[in-house]
Amino acid sequence: MSASTLATARRSRWAVSFADLLLLLLAFFVLLQASGSRRDAMLAQVAQQFGGRVMRPGIEIRAVELFVPGEALLSDQGRARLSVIARQYAKEPGGIEIRSHGSDRAQQRFDDWDLAAARIGAVARALKLDGIAQDRLLIRGLDQADGKGGQGQIIAIAPGVKTP
Repeated sequence: MSASTLATARRSRWAVSFADLLLLLLAFFVLLQASGSRRDAMLAQVAQQFGGRVMRPGIEIRAVELFVPGEALLSDQGRARLSVIARQYAKEPGGIEIRSHGSDRAQQRFDDWDLAAARIGAVARALKLDGIAQDRLLIRGLDQADGKGGQGQIIAIAPGVKTP
């Protein structure tokens, strides 16, 4: 081999390593997407491996157990249940993340987006009224997937997240 061929081979060695890295990342994201409902658990394990803080499992409540059907108004039972949750999380450090999964297909005056957003806001306001500081509350995404087995809208409340 000539000196120029060896020099070219040495210079392009990084491209092989870079291509390997890209293929590994692609494989990771394919596996992540294929994991479906186990995605959150898998991401928590990856975060733990890289030194991230793992969020404790939260509470998932079907929206029909908290709200008046088709509305963003808390029922008396829902208000009482959120009071219990607020007392449980009031003394714990860190933020509290509120998420929505799925949508409520019942007859309603709101469309799915408005109803899910209004319900998350109602949960946040109820937790605030029960003593959780507003700067600890984090409202996250509105996932419109069917949720677990078509159960309708699920409200998830998870403690121990970092607040911005």
